[in-house]
Amino acid sequence: MKIAHVCSEYNPAISGVGQVVEELAGGQVKAGHEVHVYAPDWDKKQRIKEKEEIIDGVYIHRCIHITRIANFATIFPSVFFKLIKEKFDIIHSHVFGHLHFVLAALASKLSGAKHIHTTHCPWTDAYRSTLGRLGILISYNIFSRLALKLTDKIIAITPWELEFIKKYSKEENKIVIIPNGMAEEFFKKIKNNDFKKRYKIKNKLVLFFGRLNITKGPDKFVEIAKLVLKERDDVTFLIRGPDEGMKEAVKKLIGKEKNILLLSETRDRNEIIKMYQSADVFVMPSFREGLPLTLFEALASGLPVVASPVNGIPFEMKDPNNGFLVDYGDNEEFAKKIIKLLDNKKLRKEIEKNNLERAKDYSWDLIENKTTELYENFLTS
Repeated sequence: MKIAHVCSEYNPAISGVGQVVEELAGGQVKAGHEVHVYAPDWDKKQRIKEKEEIIDGVYIHRCIHITRIANFATIFPSVFFKLIKEKFDIIHSHVFGHLHFVLAALASKLSGAKHIHTTHCPWTDAYRSTLGRLGILISYNIFSRLALKLTDKIIAITPWELEFIKKYSKEENKIVIIPNGMAEEFFKKIKNNDFKKRYKIKNKLVLFFGRLNITKGPDKFVEIAKLVLKERDDVTFLIRGPDEGMKEAVKKLIGKEKNILLLSETRDRNEIIKMYQSADVFVMPSFREGLPLTLFEALASGLPVVASPVNGIPFEMKDPNNGFLVDYGDNEEFAKKIIKLLDNKKLRKEIEKNNLERAKDYSWDLIENKTTELYENFLTS
């Protein structure tokens, strides 16, 4: 098959959706398909100079973007003409509500390709400005509603999205659920893990790993850490991830607290695995999540998770089997659950066993096979 993925962010830009597309595209190339990725020439900091590349067999086309709405909705209309020109069997777009969703749907109909769309847990209007809510109202009710009519199959990554999608499409038979996944490497124990030694960490370790974005709650993590550290000093809290506007605020919140570390971002998978496997608890104090890859990575690392029960998270982890679910903003309860896990090694071991088993359902090999099978069923029907 000749497959195109269209997304709003791609390597070297760091994002969950970009990583999903990277994993799917890589798996499809290994399965013998010709795979192209179309994304804007923007890495969240600057334009990407290299517009055309082949990386690990994937053809990457970085389209010139003409503007951006905040730092996540990038407008790159030339993708429409590029998709029509190439004559694909499948055009698979990613993320609901963005212009490239509509352009990919129209290009599919004009070129004869089948159109698949993964919604990736769309934003609701919560925590949005009045202008932002107006933008969502127009985008969802006019452009995305039209695009859904032109779409052959809609992939939801979590059951949370089903009722949301039904507001904009009455064709329930179009919707399937295929979750995100994680790489097999996260299951493998690293021998002679030197992570804690390199960073001179002697305490138990509580981890926040994600973008330093207000939606992820890195500020809440620091507040929670300080509540725990009022009661004990045998624990270190670690924050790591790319800055999306919160780094300086997080630094200021940390102040002179020696038991809270802020490390620079990394894309080194081996380093990331070492970090997970060195931790004792993983914390996600988010007010909004799609279906974060870090959740599955933590599960595959055997880590108990303390997370806000938002969007897709409560469908994929259960309290208390996989950790604890705590309402966003309830810092005291987050602190209590973290302390409970730190003090109870037997409980951590029970959760570790559960999480290693749970994570087996989310390997990228399984997810890629389900997605490609969906494509093939369309082309042969």
